[in-house]
Amino acid sequence: MDDLAVAVPLMEGFEEIEAVTIIDVLRRANIKVIVAAKAPGLVTGAHDIGVQATDTLRDLRPESLAAIVLPGGMPGAKNLANDERVQWLVEKMAQEGKLVAAICAAPMAIASTKAHLGRKMTAYPGFETYLEGATVLSDRVVVDANMVTSRGPGTALDFALTLVEKLRDQKTALDLRKKMLVG
Repeated sequence: MDDLAVAVPLMEGFEEIEAVTIIDVLRRANIKVIVAAKAPGLVTGAHDIGVQATDTLRDLRPESLAAIVLPGGMPGAKNLANDERVQWLVEKMAQEGKLVAAICAAPMAIASTKAHLGRKMTAYPGFETYLEGATVLSDRVVVDANMVTSRGPGTALDFALTLVEKLRDQKTALDLRKKMLVG
């Protein structure tokens, strides 16, 4: 692994499939993933599965991150949208042109910062209403410059592999896709 680091903030009620898929696939691509929460320890997802956070949100620094990736789920996505530190990180990283990504309901957390305005985005069906000011598409994964969004649990592998392509390269993403037997 090199110094490429990605933050995946977890809030109570996150979507487990999305969070674990993101963390696992990025690590398979030799990308350092920092799983952060309000405090280190077990964070409980929407389906009562716990995932260990190793870092605190307050310790995350945009200058040491290549990306921030927000898993969806409810109320996890709402908790991300309401957390001042997450909002500051998303806003700062978007301004710096760093990769900002969200899946499922979590694009609402990007929209809370207004970083979505004028962008192409997608979200879980029914959450498009939070994206007013963006061009909302129904594609599985939408890439608009430094912003990547995706629809939900069933698109988590495509989303994570797209992140690998953006953070590493197409060859690494294709190699992983082949090794993992993804379509």
